[in-house]
Amino acid sequence: MRDSSLSALFGALSNEMRMSTIANNLANVNTTAYKKDHMAFHDVFTRFAHDYVVTTKSFLRGKDMFPEPKIMAKTRLADQSVNFSQGSLKKTGNQLDLALSGEGFFRVESPEGALYTRNGAFLVDATGTLVTQQGNTVLVDGGPLVLPPGAKVTVDDGGNVSVNGEPAGQFDLVTFDDLSGLERVGGNYYIAPDDAAEMPPEDLVVQQGYLEQGNVEVVTEMVEMLETQRAFEMYAKMLKGTNELDKQMIQRIGRITG
Repeated sequence: MRDSSLSALFGALSNEMRMSTIANNLANVNTTAYKKDHMAFHDVFTRFAHDYVVTTKSFLRGKDMFPEPKIMAKTRLADQSVNFSQGSLKKTGNQLDLALSGEGFFRVESPEGALYTRNGAFLVDATGTLVTQQGNTVLVDGGPLVLPPGAKVTVDDGGNVSVNGEPAGQFDLVTFDDLSGLERVGGNYYIAPDDAAEMPPEDLVVQQGYLEQGNVEVVTEMVEMLETQRAFEMYAKMLKGTNELDKQMIQRIGRITG
């Protein structure tokens, strides 16, 4: 296969992955506290042997001993990360809706272990326990918070909870030194690496009666989608053109050898 075909193939596959990421971001534009994915690409250069020969002393010979360096580039996925920038806040007036302003997460307990989320649209299950939309337990002082029927819940800026005027604990609010190590696991949850240590968040404010909106900018994503589509079409044309050249070469060789 020609090098041009390989470069076009890798370019097309990279743009296909980029398009999938953009489509997923747009699909979650209305998801509470959703954080968009970002992909970065770079070129991997293939060097020839003479590309490593670098001589600055041009006076040693009258002409270059080696041809000009020719470096081939093939696109590769360099990084896929989550953009944890702050989303806007929407007022709901619901006492169990909580928005986080600043860097940090609610810690919740699931059958698989500890999960982290910024989606504060909480509910009360049949047992009176405060849970997430998926039924996972929201942790307050390391354990569940059980609310009596018709309870009035008050949450201050620091995440301290009062039930019917009586202190009931503080939400487990945590952050990490390196957010890039967090892994998205679906349901707007994240898990942390085994060696990641939880830290108390700084300058994190809890706003009761609000929900954080996703940080996806529709216009920006649509522009990137058009750019990605055009790039994919360009690489597809390169593949088609290279294929036609290969066919012509095979036909000519066949006539000569025949």
